[in-house]
Amino acid sequence: MTWWWVQSPIGDVGDQLVGVFQNPGLLLGIPLALAGAVFMSFGAQYQHRGVTKVERLSGQEGAQGLTLVQVRRLLTRPSWVVGTLMLGLAIVCQLGALSVAPLIVVQPLGAVSLVITTLLNARVSGHTPTRRSLRSIVACVGGIFLFVAVAALFAAEKPITEAQVLTVLLALIVVALVLVGLWMLVRRRHVRALFYVLAAGVLYGFVATLAKTVINRIQTGQLDWLTVVCIVALVAATMLGAYFVQTAYSSGPPDLAIAGLTVVDPMVAVFIGLLVLGEGVAVPVWGFVVFIVAGAVAVWGVISLALYHPQVISDSQELEIQRGSEGTSGGSPR
Repeated sequence: MTWWWVQSPIGDVGDQLVGVFQNPGLLLGIPLALAGAVFMSFGAQYQHRGVTKVERLSGQEGAQGLTLVQVRRLLTRPSWVVGTLMLGLAIVCQLGALSVAPLIVVQPLGAVSLVITTLLNARVSGHTPTRRSLRSIVACVGGIFLFVAVAALFAAEKPITEAQVLTVLLALIVVALVLVGLWMLVRRRHVRALFYVLAAGVLYGFVATLAKTVINRIQTGQLDWLTVVCIVALVAATMLGAYFVQTAYSSGPPDLAIAGLTVVDPMVAVFIGLLVLGEGVAVPVWGFVVFIVAGAVAVWGVISLALYHPQVISDSQELEIQRGSEGTSGGSPR
């Protein structure tokens, strides 16, 4: 009986689980990532409040892109400043987690912030989540946690080569140009809220990857021109992603923006970690099948939430969706 356990695939997974809990990097990195998720939730709520106040004071919607005047006014809104400080703490926690744990484990744990943000927004806005929106949230969080559970079993830290760094930088340039081009096309269309959260998620996936790269190079004493380029690219991607996030706040509720970030961000980061940085060399074929299925479920959850979030339905007259938890008309969203 004991021999069967040792030789079976279940025994192999059990050995992997034991290895996870014996890894001090994971034991420190996972709590740091969870703390960052909490700060992200509160930061998003406060930033959303600041953006909506600036919109009201300026008398101009920011859904097509915040103006320079609106951006300057954000800097004077206490709620937005407090939210920014909280997001800064979230970044500190995330960087700390990335310094001791693999990228493909740390990034997906941000999905916890979606649950917290949903509860906070429901209390603040009075829009209680409907059954349909709750299913979407469960799909987002469930898909991500299935993803990270498998990733944690096989994740491995690998030295990052210059060729890998250059590949990431080139991919970021191409993606940034494509996103800016798409923004010019969709900024006046109804799909802009979903576009903003997806675009920000993609960019922040690269930001996380570059942060991990910079940390890795500093830890190995590689303080050269390529490290400097990575830092510049990280800052530029962060600024562009932040603009999309702030504009997303003007286009929808904060938990919708967080849904895009906590699903798309880790998907992109893990994809780069697996295929470019070599963190997934030990992942078996069935692991990649789980990644694909879990990723598809999580992305479906984001799209569904964008369509059926009760606050989106209540605030927008452009979506031809009946109000109510299951399509009942005449009632307020539950």
